[in-house]
Amino acid sequence: MDPARIAELLKPFLGSQDQRPNTQDLLASISTYIDLLLHWNARINLTAVRDPEEIVTRHFGESLFAARHLFPRDIRVETALGSPAGPPLARRGGGALACPAERGSAAPTIGTATAIQDRGRAALQGRVPGREQNWALAPEGVSDDQTSEPSLADLGSGAGFPGLPIKLWAPHISLTLIESNHKKATFLREVTRALTLTDVDIQAARAEALTGVTYDVVTLRAVERFQSVLPVAARLLGPGGKLALLIASVQFTAARSALPDLVWAKPEPVPLSRFRILAIAHRNPA
Repeated sequence: MDPARIAELLKPFLGSQDQRPNTQDLLASISTYIDLLLHWNARINLTAVRDPEEIVTRHFGESLFAARHLFPRDIRVETALGSPAGPPLARRGGGALACPAERGSAAPTIGTATAIQDRGRAALQGRVPGREQNWALAPEGVSDDQTSEPSLADLGSGAGFPGLPIKLWAPHISLTLIESNHKKATFLREVTRALTLTDVDIQAARAEALTGVTYDVVTLRAVERFQSVLPVAARLLGPGGKLALLIASVQFTAARSALPDLVWAKPEPVPLSRFRILAIAHRNPA
């Protein structure tokens, strides 16, 4: 699909120009992703949406709308460390969550929104809600031992939404895609390889089976058994973690009732939708 047309369709979801990552790389990755999705969708049911332009708005637009609320760009820090017009920028390498078969062998080349100068000392620091709720660049001189990348689990990932577009927006995050359908999990591995994404762990298992692990952010979109899955999603949240739901507005009351211990923000209406919302809640730090 033509990247220029993708850019036009995504404008309502991405906010102002200075809030966006490297648009050219982002659009090229989305174009590749759409081609793969359409090809695979002819064989397995990944999405009921067949029109490429509707795929852009319904899937990528909504996912990137969530991404810019969860991982807003810190323009001040980026300016201090460098700009696209200044020295070359490079991201810190990913962690070791994914096995070699599930991550690209090449270094990531997607986006520069969270890029840091290639000096080996700057790192990305995760901050949990209640303690300056933002993930921004750590200052130079801070060692890797003192910093960590925010972790995100996409529960019931399906065709990769919203998890993979969020990763394209914020390449520094450590992403886990939880998808029990093995054919869909195979598709997710293919997209991850094609886009040369690193630090992506694909769990072909039910979320209920995951134990002993928590995440900074858990996302949920278009899953079956919505109310029964909510407690599972909440269990995967670490102290101060965020739960982000892309749901119909009529589901918000049920979500808040099912998880009364979380602190809920006012829902954000999804652009170009009459009933879709982004609902974000966080768990208070222990």
